[in-house]
Amino acid sequence: MPTLLTRDPSDAVAVLEGGGTCAFPTETVYGLGALARDAEAVEAVFQAKGRPGDNPLIVHVADLEAVEGVATMTEMGRRLLEAFAPGPLTVVLPARSGLAPTVTAGLDTVAVRVPSGIALEIVRGVGAPVVAPSANRSGRPSPTTWQAVLEDLDGRIDAIMQGPPTAIGIESTVVDASSRTPVVLRPGSVTLAQIRDVCPDARNADHGDGTIRSPGTRHRHYAPRATVTVVDLEDAQPGSDAAWIGVSEPPDGYGLATVCADLEDYARRLYDAFRRADAHELTRIEVERVEGDGIEAALSDRLRRAAAR
Repeated sequence: MPTLLTRDPSDAVAVLEGGGTCAFPTETVYGLGALARDAEAVEAVFQAKGRPGDNPLIVHVADLEAVEGVATMTEMGRRLLEAFAPGPLTVVLPARSGLAPTVTAGLDTVAVRVPSGIALEIVRGVGAPVVAPSANRSGRPSPTTWQAVLEDLDGRIDAIMQGPPTAIGIESTVVDASSRTPVVLRPGSVTLAQIRDVCPDARNADHGDGTIRSPGTRHRHYAPRATVTVVDLEDAQPGSDAAWIGVSEPPDGYGLATVCADLEDYARRLYDAFRRADAHELTRIEVERVEGDGIEAALSDRLRRAAAR
């Protein structure tokens, strides 16, 4: 069956309410939605994406009260959600019963967030928790436009909401808030410094520190078909077979160059630039190295994962 394309959020709500799969824009990337308590609908998400079954999903809900319908709220979780929801922060909490079993990948915790914008409108319209992993084939760059969703999932899902490009461009920050010490499992646009303003003891995960609790950390992610290399500007190696992505103006000679205005723009345009390089059939992508504790940490994480082979 052809994938329905729509600009009306009420169509997305109807598809989801009927047990179907629908991609829609969140503030981070486009998500592939399905009812979180409908095992068949959730399985359709895994099948459409080719997603490994041991990779848990994020559940999207309308407000803090709805969070408590799928998870047991902790003190740290409440602090974080009161500070950052609606928004690009996901918290990992003890799971309640009732979710489709594959949502949590067999864990006793669930990742949950309250999105903003069109995504919140859709979740509110559905009136039930909605899973919404990135709306791409597993391992590919996350989609930041509806056209990217169509490229990956046309004919594999029921509907695509034709919304605007996403504002942030990288996935949400994920924090394990199931204990007294919050642990950042996946960096995002909500930074560790911001989290520490609310929970001073918060820390980044150590290598191998239970990161299976977070979607988007166990398997290779965010990768185009071209080989990705993280470089400093002085080590750039132009070529007609290569693309450059970064905030610095590169040397002449690249087949394609994306020069971003600042780090936020770098994050917002990264995945689309990956896809453009693939569309031009380039074989190499050089991405400019970033270092720091703010959005740089999230960018560095995505670049590292894209470069992993």
